[in-house]
Amino acid sequence: MTNPIDALIAEKGVLLADGATGTNLFAMGLEAGEAPELWNESAPEKIVALHQGFVDAGADIILTNSFGGTRHRLKLHHAQDRVHELNSRAAEIARSVADKAGRKVIVAGSVGPTGELLQPLGAMTYDEAVEAFVEQIEGLKEGGAEVAWIETMSAPDEIRAAAEAAIRVGLPYTYTGSFDTAGRTMMGLAPKDIHGVADGLGAAPLGVGANCGVGASDILASLLDMSAAKPDATIIVKGNCGIPEFRGTEIHYSGTPELMADYVRLAVDGGARIVGGCCGTSFQHLAAMRKALDEHAPAARPSVEDVVARIGPLRNKQAAESGAVEGEGRRERRRARG
Repeated sequence: MTNPIDALIAEKGVLLADGATGTNLFAMGLEAGEAPELWNESAPEKIVALHQGFVDAGADIILTNSFGGTRHRLKLHHAQDRVHELNSRAAEIARSVADKAGRKVIVAGSVGPTGELLQPLGAMTYDEAVEAFVEQIEGLKEGGAEVAWIETMSAPDEIRAAAEAAIRVGLPYTYTGSFDTAGRTMMGLAPKDIHGVADGLGAAPLGVGANCGVGASDILASLLDMSAAKPDATIIVKGNCGIPEFRGTEIHYSGTPELMADYVRLAVDGGARIVGGCCGTSFQHLAAMRKALDEHAPAARPSVEDVVARIGPLRNKQAAESGAVEGEGRRERRRARG
């Protein structure tokens, strides 16, 4: 398997991943409860516009519109028999934009959670999870994805199942957890332990890290734990654009372009090699992040206190302050990466 991420990091030092899928598609007319993946066929021009906006803003990596692309997610929209075609189409659309960029842009196939609990907490077996991810990742590979981008995960077993599926299909992979519950994932995984989740599989990940969560300050605190645990790792952070706030019935994110630019500086100094945005991150935010990355002069590794002083207070406890979280209370969210 080729390694497009390491090759581009060798050229550029730090890579900029894209921003929010859901936030931007909602702005284009996606309705609450509607599956974004169905737009790969019914509104491909809007998915092209999504990817083009991020490429124009300076993204080095764009994620396919396939976050909920397993049969288990698509079943909620009576599309469980269209897994291959919807994922293949998602990758084809992203590939068409990347190929016209005039520079190297990596197409990463977004793979989100199934929404099911694995045994013993739920009914799904590990092998069934692997099969579901294989089905999705085969479509992504056929459409031109270069990497399986496993994201917003809570359960180590589910990360491992998706990683095993990517290896079976023959795609290199990355994975990120969402550390949104007292500094850990909802299933109790601490940031410092993210590195070992795929140990013993046939191929190691190209990168690991964190995405989504509860805000830029918290994900930076998670980053510091991850980079302290393994300083030489290729670490990904793709944080939400500030804090979500309800205005009437709509969610808005508090992060300004200036805040997200400072988040980039702190992330790079904290050890991240791939930085991007998740929920709420617009094309304008990403453009500010690109400028910050290009102009950044390396500084000392920040502390959590530095992060709080520059970005704002943590919303949650840090992982070291909390015990493992029991899985029975797990809340599954239909996230579309923002």
